[in-house]
Amino acid sequence: MFGYITINKSELKFREFDVYHSYYCGLCKCLKKQSGVLGQMTLSFDMTFAALLLSSLYEPENEIRHCRCLAHPIGKHLMCRNSIMDYLADMNILLTIHKCEDDWKDERKLHRKLYGDLLEEQSEKIKIKYHAKDEAICSKLRRMAELEAEKSNDIDKMAGLFGEIMGEVLAYREDEWTDNLRAVGYHLGKFIYILDAYDDLIKDEKKKNYNPLIVRKNEKDFEDEVQAILTVIMSDCCREFELLPIVENVEILRNILYSGVWSRYEEIKAERNKGKK
Repeated sequence: MFGYITINKSELKFREFDVYHSYYCGLCKCLKKQSGVLGQMTLSFDMTFAALLLSSLYEPENEIRHCRCLAHPIGKHLMCRNSIMDYLADMNILLTIHKCEDDWKDERKLHRKLYGDLLEEQSEKIKIKYHAKDEAICSKLRRMAELEAEKSNDIDKMAGLFGEIMGEVLAYREDEWTDNLRAVGYHLGKFIYILDAYDDLIKDEKKKNYNPLIVRKNEKDFEDEVQAILTVIMSDCCREFELLPIVENVEILRNILYSGVWSRYEEIKAERNKGKK
């Protein structure tokens, strides 16, 4: 995944950060259980947000304990696991495989192809278990590939397709909250796609990779336009989020949606301006 949907650590209470980290750690454990160390390497902040969101909404039974790991070998830390994280670990593996395929097609990154092939060997049971979701995700990715081949500059259409993929991931089950979760995922996916395109703009232009923002980069108000688009998308996402009856961990989730994503955007913007100079 991309790692854009993250916390603003400086604005979290110590207890809230410990809770957030426990979900990050729990998802890491689930990935290792599903696909070993290769699975752990797919861990991302984006999917940690999904784990926190769905767990706070559906309140599954949690396994909470203190543990050590290679990343934190000295002191024990809190770890939280549940059935929703098992589901998201599977979704993360599927998305990573498809991302590796995309990296190979776009940039001929051999290490990404090899990594994707290794994950593919362990993912057959996941594709069988979640056949409908895998088919839905693949259909959107195929359409994105077609638009890329056409060199489409329609950033809204491309971002919308990725948004539909994220909506499919967040639609954990069919119930009264499915539409809201799909909408949250849709707007998150659009935000991620556009921010990723903005982040990779200089690199993609240099390497002649596809990026639908390249055609607009010399426009006078380009920077303001990107920020305005991202603001509208995240506003829509937050509106849908606030319709969900979430009480537990709601302040952590709001920290991510109202502050964390913008901290990440400002980092990318500063790095881009530095690169241009």
